[in-house]
Amino acid sequence: MVIGVVIGSGIFFKASTVFKNAGTPTLGILAWIVGGIITMASALTVTEIATAIPKTGGIFVYLKELYSEKWAFLFGWVQTLIYVPGVAAALSIVFVTQATYFIPMSETTQKILAIFMLFFIMSINVLSTKLGSKVQFVATIGKLIPIFVIIVFGLLKGTAHSISAPVATGGSTGMAGFGAAILGTLWAYDGWIGVGNMAGELKNPKKDLPRAIILGLAITIAVYLLINLAIVNIMPVSDVIASKKAASDAAVILFGNSGASLIAAGIMVSIFGALNGYLMTGVRIPFAMAQDNLFPFSKFFGKINEKFETPVNTFLFTVVLASIYVLSGSFETLTNLAVFMVWIFFVMTVAGIFILRSKHKHLERPYTVPFYPVVPIIGIVGGIYIIISTLITDTSSALFGLAITLLGLPVYWYIKKKK
Repeated sequence: MVIGVVIGSGIFFKASTVFKNAGTPTLGILAWIVGGIITMASALTVTEIATAIPKTGGIFVYLKELYSEKWAFLFGWVQTLIYVPGVAAALSIVFVTQATYFIPMSETTQKILAIFMLFFIMSINVLSTKLGSKVQFVATIGKLIPIFVIIVFGLLKGTAHSISAPVATGGSTGMAGFGAAILGTLWAYDGWIGVGNMAGELKNPKKDLPRAIILGLAITIAVYLLINLAIVNIMPVSDVIASKKAASDAAVILFGNSGASLIAAGIMVSIFGALNGYLMTGVRIPFAMAQDNLFPFSKFFGKINEKFETPVNTFLFTVVLASIYVLSGSFETLTNLAVFMVWIFFVMTVAGIFILRSKHKHLERPYTVPFYPVVPIIGIVGGIYIIISTLITDTSSALFGLAITLLGLPVYWYIKKKK
């Protein structure tokens, strides 16, 4: 599950952003490593919280138990209004961008097709949750094929060898630029928290949860490092930075147009699977909040369709909002905004380990984070660094996200007063 959810579109489309902001190819690779370390440290810490509070619901439940219902609501509010529809919109955009390899399309046509994809995947999941799960399984297998091929042939056959070349990227410089590069990698690492949602359903969370996270993320980090090394071995870094779809362009160099078609198709399968996975799980957030009467128009959003037994209303709301984002945003803007907002709550959750150990000593903790408190501090410091660097390098998007979050406070107070 960790590998299937985490490996989506970022591995294929974030290389240009990471290398541009990092300043040099070496710092670009280092950004992937640092992003992986921050993610691993955060995940290991959250695992202790997940095993101590083994309830379905993930971060929403942890924030509610460790902080207050208000903070849990704000997380759900941000997830519903920004994160899930923003991620879905970004994935549909890169899916269509990849499709231009086969069919040239104008910008307007791309947006129309992106919106169509959102409604198509919604239809699959509305008709049957089982059907959506089967699509997810096939896509997870399919996505690993182009990754493996690019890594093997790129490392063996590439001729650019641009890893050591100094590059004037034109992006941000210094620590803020490196922070923006790490932010790009965190989009690619995003999704690991989903395994925490299963804590309440595992037979032996003490062993299974940390194993899944450690092994799943270790494999993912290794794959990301290898494919980025392969890409800069195939193409000059200046070409990687200029490309919107570096993996596809690298495949063209390796195999020509005919061979690259198979790789491009495999990449589309990967993105399709990631989009399906995010929509399938993401709509459960407003649905669960509505069933607890903790969301506006709870009766509407908490309703299950009698015929299909799926939350049709929350699907429709999420997809309509994602469609609006498709029309108004770009892949980079949407992913940076989504990652920035969710990491504010990730940092709070990781810091919650200190609350858990001081105020909830009665809870059984079958798993404890290794090297405490060093590992949690790495996750917290790394997360704060990302938040601050985003405020510096992408101030308007960050302030927009914070404004949407704060807008949730009067909504929460109104709901509580009504209850």
